[in-house]
Amino acid sequence: MADFSRPGSLYGAVDLGARKQALDAQARRETAGPQAASSASIVDVTEETFTTDVIDRSMSVPVVLDLWSPRAPGSAQLSPVLEKVVGSMGGRAVLARVNVDASPQIAQALRVQAVPTVLAVFQGQAVTGFQQVLPEQEVRRWLDELMGAVEQFYEANPDARPAQVDGDGEQAPEAPPADPDLLAAEQAIEQGDLDAAETAYERLLARVPSDEDAKMGLAGVRLIKRTTGADPADVQRRLADPADIDAHLLAADMEMLSGSVDEAFARVVAVVKRTSGDERDRARRHLLGLFETLPAEDPSLAKARRALANALF
Repeated sequence: MADFSRPGSLYGAVDLGARKQALDAQARRETAGPQAASSASIVDVTEETFTTDVIDRSMSVPVVLDLWSPRAPGSAQLSPVLEKVVGSMGGRAVLARVNVDASPQIAQALRVQAVPTVLAVFQGQAVTGFQQVLPEQEVRRWLDELMGAVEQFYEANPDARPAQVDGDGEQAPEAPPADPDLLAAEQAIEQGDLDAAETAYERLLARVPSDEDAKMGLAGVRLIKRTTGADPADVQRRLADPADIDAHLLAADMEMLSGSVDEAFARVVAVVKRTSGDERDRARRHLLGLFETLPAEDPSLAKARRALANALF
């Protein structure tokens, strides 16, 4: 059973959105090739390359410094998480890995007392960090806070923002402005006004029915609203009754918000299998609503759609 300790928050919306970012980044890596992707966002640093790979690069993009050791079990746990999280950002941050056994002077200069240690370097300065093994979601939250601080820096110092360049080294054209309804929805979410966010997404979809970001956003907001105020302990207790459809659908919503996507899908498919008539149709429609919280290319969707088809036919 997934952890239901944070129902009704924006925690799940961030997690589901991260799945789309990871898929987009994976597609970019597959197009560019593994070597290009690695060189763009992940680099192994030595004492000889520290200035170039960390200090110089940090003047235009935040550098996440992973100080690790092959002797430290915690490094074996944390380093793959950092690679996954930073790699999913499409080049907006760089992961610089330092083997402190091979480059002890870097660890000494940074006063590293234990590994793993993670530092964020921006504009040549270590601005934040942590010294423990964190789960992926906590790493993502830490990195989100870092990127938010970087954006605030650029808003206060617009001349310091680096120009975007394309693959040929030419300055890339400016991206088209974001849809005002999409911006309104995102601002409403930041302010905790889910009703306003829902209305903004609905306005956008009325104009552009195929907008995937709006579809995902609307489904995510509705998912959060359904779980607001729910008592996790009460839901857990009610799950003992297979006939309590409300409890099982609400439990699936909570699993989605906690990131347990496959478990949520399987739970609703099971409800479809053991029900009939209106109850079965309700469960089917609920599952289709959960599908809309994810990008169309998410691998969990194909598996769940096959399971739903088998349950129905």
